[in-house]
Amino acid sequence: MTDIEIANSVEMQHIKNVAEKVGITEENLEYYGKYKAKIDNFSDLISDETVKNSTAKLVLVTAINPTPAGEGKTTTTVGLNDALNRLGKSSMAALREPSLGPVFGIKGGAAGGGYAQVVPMEDINLHFTGDFHAIGAANNLLAAMLDNHIKQGNALNIDPMNIVWKRVVDMNDRQLRNVIDGVAGGGNATVNGVTRPDGFDITVASEVMAVFCLANSLQDLKERLGKMVVAYTFDKKPVTAAKLQANGAMAVLLKDAIKPNLVQSLEHNPVIIHGGPFANIAHGCNSVIATKSALGLAKDYVITEAGFGADLGAEKFLDIKCRLSGLYPDCVVLVATVRALKSHGGVAKADLNNENLEALEAGLPNLLQHVENMKNVYGLPVVVALNKFPTDTEDEVKLVESKAADLGVDVILSDVWAKGGEGGEDLAKKVIELCDQSSVQSLTKENQFAYDLNISIEDKLNEIAKKIYHADGVVLTPGARKKMVQLEEQGFRDLPICVAKTQYSFSDDAKKIGAPKGFKVTFKDIKVSAGAGFLVALTGSIMTMPGLPKVPAANSIDIDSNGHITGLF
Repeated sequence: MTDIEIANSVEMQHIKNVAEKVGITEENLEYYGKYKAKIDNFSDLISDETVKNSTAKLVLVTAINPTPAGEGKTTTTVGLNDALNRLGKSSMAALREPSLGPVFGIKGGAAGGGYAQVVPMEDINLHFTGDFHAIGAANNLLAAMLDNHIKQGNALNIDPMNIVWKRVVDMNDRQLRNVIDGVAGGGNATVNGVTRPDGFDITVASEVMAVFCLANSLQDLKERLGKMVVAYTFDKKPVTAAKLQANGAMAVLLKDAIKPNLVQSLEHNPVIIHGGPFANIAHGCNSVIATKSALGLAKDYVITEAGFGADLGAEKFLDIKCRLSGLYPDCVVLVATVRALKSHGGVAKADLNNENLEALEAGLPNLLQHVENMKNVYGLPVVVALNKFPTDTEDEVKLVESKAADLGVDVILSDVWAKGGEGGEDLAKKVIELCDQSSVQSLTKENQFAYDLNISIEDKLNEIAKKIYHADGVVLTPGARKKMVQLEEQGFRDLPICVAKTQYSFSDDAKKIGAPKGFKVTFKDIKVSAGAGFLVALTGSIMTMPGLPKVPAANSIDIDSNGHITGLF
């Protein structure tokens, strides 16, 4: 059975009944049909006092670098949450919302898989509760107000050739990466704005998305939106959204979106899905509001996920989200598959079903380097969740277990795709054990990060590159170095760093799989996301507007006369 067939084979509970499991009353629900709702009046759930007094342990699910074979972070997150509930624990999961671009592009859906899914799967992967549309509208309102300000006299002295704010659309559309807008037409050049170079990002790359996911309240959201730098004046001074008096109207567009969304797993356990920045071009975590809400509701465990490999998602979760929110996980689940590790060992996708211990051993350093980073850089207990495939051989599994054991880490077979929560009980028991150990250890240590905030931007980049990627250092292009100097002069030196790079490698070269050595990471640009509170450092050919593949997933997605969707996975 396909994911969508499995999802449709299970009868969902009314979201009111799911909410009751964690004490959410009906008056605090805003229904979007029978099976999804927004949590209203969430401020008490996320107050500093509530989070401080929460008894729930925070578990971070991350993974090795992605491969064509797939790894299954979301599937593991959902299955682990179901398993903990099966063991009698009060547990919730907090996840990102999928972006339409990848759903119709190459990635497909992002609601888990098999019997470890969140539902309604079709809604979650499509328009859901409209959050992304609101974020796109807020972003584009700011763009319109910026251009209108210039057209109406330009009182702020904005340089039209030095505008850094782009419009967005939630679709992989490479044609929009670079455009010329405000083009005169109809013989009247005065009505179409100022002709200038422009471009589009995908919605999940918008700073509005990053601000949305790091804000603690509607007021905090409005203030952060106001700090966003959208352009520079002719004398090189930054212009913010607040100077354009745009952040109030933007916050109005986001007043409903900021409320976290409640759905359920196939085993009817509550899951919060809220916000969705990409991890290769943004910070890759669900909203702070979602995580804190779950901690305020669940009594025992909250399972959350960081996008792509641990070098991107987990690093940014820890060094950005945790640093800015005061949260910190109690343990890390690092997801891998035998097939994906063989892929890192150089095996073609068509040959991954064949036993190949030599290739597996060649690919294992990717997993082991992520494990070392979580243990040694961040001081966190780690368990490897090895997603089970029928083609895995006993010798292959034993080899993974042996290499992980050398680092003092257990490998637990996870069968949640095929068995749901039942297939994740061994993993859940190990997570309980590690969280109990972490509670004792946390009394004697402080949260650890990969770098200090009070060092230079270049030193931070070097710390990330050397400690997390195991690179020899960094190279800044002349343009990136110039931007770095300007940003430090403008007072942005002490912000954390969000690295935008390929998700497929520790390096900035997607072809360098496994755990490459003897390389440097080249940064071509550095820009400020002042509202979000971090700097974005871009490497290689990373793009903030993806394109569709040769054969997009959209080619196979269809709907029949009865409204049944096929091809969405």
